[in-house]
Amino acid sequence: MSDKPTTKPNRQRARLIFNPESQPWSPPVDRFGTVPDEALHPEFIRTVLGRSINDKLDLPDEFASRYRTVNSEAIEAAVLVPLVMRESGFTVLLTQRTDHLHDHAGQVSFPGGRVEHTDESPVATALRETYEETGLAPDHVDVLGSLPRYYTGTGFAITPVTAFVRPTFTLAPDEFEVAEVFEVPLPFLTDSSNYRLHRAHLPDGSAREYYSIPFEKYFIWGATAAMLRGLYQVLAEAFSSSKRS
Repeated sequence: MSDKPTTKPNRQRARLIFNPESQPWSPPVDRFGTVPDEALHPEFIRTVLGRSINDKLDLPDEFASRYRTVNSEAIEAAVLVPLVMRESGFTVLLTQRTDHLHDHAGQVSFPGGRVEHTDESPVATALRETYEETGLAPDHVDVLGSLPRYYTGTGFAITPVTAFVRPTFTLAPDEFEVAEVFEVPLPFLTDSSNYRLHRAHLPDGSAREYYSIPFEKYFIWGATAAMLRGLYQVLAEAFSSSKRS
């Protein structure tokens, strides 16, 4: 998500009050099973994701219920969920944020950011922010639809915009915001066994549940892992329904 140096310059940097990698975890409840690699073809994915999906997903709330009841308090944002159409199969493009940012510093995230008043829609926000952060131009992107909005504990209401990305692009990451751009194979993300459900006990006595997805040297967690888990749920439920019909 974008965090330009000109945005709210007097704001204090948000700091984590726990180490997300060291918190206890357990395997999440698996209601649908793994989506087999051979099912992850363009026709299936386009059919499933080619619409706006508003069904509630089984995800941790990230202690943000107050933003659900008073939506005006949430900062509207949008991210792109870029499904890169590699010859070997789909991958999901992600960014590693730089360590000096105010929001989600050093974390793995989708490209995206705050909705600006000049943006016509969340799709426009996601495409604009993706280009600004990574250099991925919109003419390489085929927007499919969107997943349910995700409310974060840091006060964002995020619309995940799903899209196919043709692998003809070149990238020019914004060095201020993006430390690295990398891709994760989609079959890895549609295998429920690769997810962990953590529970962190906070100093104020409350608790927080969140997903993580360790992948190679990367630790994907929080909102990004939850939205990836949501993508998995949507695809896995559709595949499970197709087997029953």
